[in-house]
Amino acid sequence: MLTVDKLNQYYGESHTLWDLDLDVPAGQCTCVMGRNGVGKTTLMKAVMGEVKVAAGSIRFADDVELTKRRVEDRSRLGIGYVPQGRQIFPLLTVEENLRTGLAARGDGRRSIPERIFELFPVLEEMKRRRGGDLSGGQQQQLAIGRALVIEPRLLILDEPGEGIQPNIVTLIGEVIRKLIAEDGLTVLLVEQKLPFARKYADRFVIMDRGRPVAKGEIGQLSDGLIKEHLTV
Repeated sequence: MLTVDKLNQYYGESHTLWDLDLDVPAGQCTCVMGRNGVGKTTLMKAVMGEVKVAAGSIRFADDVELTKRRVEDRSRLGIGYVPQGRQIFPLLTVEENLRTGLAARGDGRRSIPERIFELFPVLEEMKRRRGGDLSGGQQQQLAIGRALVIEPRLLILDEPGEGIQPNIVTLIGEVIRKLIAEDGLTVLLVEQKLPFARKYADRFVIMDRGRPVAKGEIGQLSDGLIKEHLTV
């Protein structure tokens, strides 16, 4: 579904991604892991076009090269993105927040898919409330719902469980598995919580200093790898 080949990225003089390779198989959840500052979020932003890359290739779905495409073009191709920190519009209602995602659809649809409310019933209950009045967990559901209104083929989630209550973290994990099983969605996930990754991901990739240092099926995520690359 997504193939990253020899990707390099810089912030000024700082070399953040080094010849990075990544494969995200279709119909699975691939979890990118690593300590703070190793380039996980930068990689997600590079895939979405929010940061420029110096060299390398990012190919999506039917071998579409993304590196020269605009952010909005990537969304219209079928990539949904939930950034770290959610970035909802606090003064807009829940419904208005969801409708902002519709602009990224390629087919011109202007109604919110009912699937969003099936997955996150609280969003329908609170359609008229402002985004800034929601709890952190409700805001995260809203952010994911907004990404899903384009009915993407690939959903990118950057630390969706950060700073929210455990029952909502569980709900998000269950929604990820439901979307994969029922909708054929592919998920690229950044997550620090090991129990979450082990329960809901199919594959893992560990990054260190801007490059992958270990990868495999989630069952291969050993205590040795965790101690070497993830323990602070």
